[in-house]
Amino acid sequence: MAHAIRDKQKLIHRVSRLKGQLEAVEKALAQEQDCAVILHLLAACRGAMDGLMAQVIEAHIRIHITDPNRRPTTEQSRAAQELLDVIKTYLK
Repeated sequence: MAHAIRDKQKLIHRVSRLKGQLEAVEKALAQEQDCAVILHLLAACRGAMDGLMAQVIEAHIRIHITDPNRRPTTEQSRAAQELLDVIKTYLK
């Protein structure tokens, strides 16, 4: 993951927000809040995790599959973008 060093702070902030969301779930459970509230909190956590996953997958594809130092062909770049679009749609 060393290639993501330029995005390190951004990734760490995402993880911090995710921790806060999980703490909200824990608090809601401890306070025996309504199921609907807990479900909404869990859905938000899942969305945050999916966003983090998408960001790491995108970096992996762009660096390891379509290595910019090897100048990927137009077809390779297009295929990588199509894959990223599918993954982002799946994770929504």
